Amino acid sequence: MTILVTGAAGFIGMHVAARLLERGEDVLGIDNCNDYYQVSLKQDRLGRLRDGYGDRFAFKQLDFADAAALDEALTGVELDRIVHLGAQPGVRYSIENPTVYIQSNLVGHFNLMEVARHRRIGHMVYASSSSVYGGNERLPFSVDDRVDQPLSLYAATKKADELMSETYAHLYRVPQTGLRFFTVYGPWGRPDMAVWLFTEAIFQSRPIKVFNQGEMRRDFTFIDDIVDGVVAALDHPPADDGAAKAGGSVSPHAVYNIGNHRSEELGDMIACIERACGREAQKEYLPMQDGDVQATYADIDAIRDDLGFAPKTSIQEGIPRFVRWYRDYHGL
Repeated sequence: MTILVTGAAGFIGMHVAARLLERGEDVLGIDNCNDYYQVSLKQDRLGRLRDGYGDRFAFKQLDFADAAALDEALTGVELDRIVHLGAQPGVRYSIENPTVYIQSNLVGHFNLMEVARHRRIGHMVYASSSSVYGGNERLPFSVDDRVDQPLSLYAATKKADELMSETYAHLYRVPQTGLRFFTVYGPWGRPDMAVWLFTEAIFQSRPIKVFNQGEMRRDFTFIDDIVDGVVAALDHPPADDGAAKAGGSVSPHAVYNIGNHRSEELGDMIACIERACGREAQKEYLPMQDGDVQATYADIDAIRDDLGFAPKTSIQEGIPRFVRWYRDYHGL
C-alpha cells in the first residue's frame, strides 16, 4: 500500500516523504510546482527524493484542486493513508492574490477529503496553521481557544479546512488529524520565510526588514521536530469512540498545535543568524504588516500527551544547521 503526500515538492512535504521512505513506505507525491517561489528549488527537492529512494517514490505533477486530474492520477493506485501538506502558503500573498487561496486551500482540501471518503482511507493528516489564532492575545495558543477572528484570508482558509474536516469526520467517519504548524524552518526551507530572507540578505549585504520595530516573538520550530510530529500523528488515527479529542471533536477528528513551545524574541533569532553567517545584519525597522501578528507561542500539551511529541531543537542549534545548508546549496 502507498501513502499519498501532497505538496511533496514543498519544504515540509519533501522532508515528510523522505522520513516515510526511510522507514520502508512507498510514497506517491503530488505537487503542481507553481512559481510562488523558485521552481528550481522544488525540482531539487524532488531530485533528492528520486535519487535517494528510487522506485519507492513516485511523483505526479498536477493541481489537486482539479478533481478530474486528481482522480486520473490516482487511478490504479492503492492508497491507505494521506498526508495532505499541499496548499498555497503565505499570509501577505493572500492579501494580494486571494483567488488562488480559495482554489488550492478550499477546493483542494475538499478534493482530498473526497478521495479519503470514497477510498475509505484509514487516516488523513492535513496541514493547518498557527495563523488561525489571529489576534488572540492569550499565550500560549491552545487548541481549546476560540479561533473566530482570522487576520488574513490564508488563516481563514485554514480554519475553513478544519471545519470541513470536522464535518467529514462526523458525516462519513473519515479519520482526520489537523496540525497547526508554528513557523517551520530548516534545510530546504521556504525562501519567503524570515530565516531564509534574513540569511540571504546578510550574505548579499542588503538590509533585512524588521517589522513592528522588532517587537515580535515567534515559536520557531525546526523541520526535524515537525516531521517527528507529522509521522507520529499519521501512525495514530483518532479513534471513532465518541470520546472528545484534542480540539474538542467527538468524531474521529483531532487538531493539534505542532510547535517548539518556545516563543523567541525576533532579535534573538536575528542574532543567531548573524553568528552563523559570521557577519552583522543591516536592519531596516518597519511598522507591522497587514495580516501579521505580534506573537505566536504553541501550547503542545495535547500532542505531547497523546502522541509523545517532544521537540528537541532550539534556534541556537537549528539556525546554524540551516545556514550551513544554505551555504552548501548556494556554493558560498
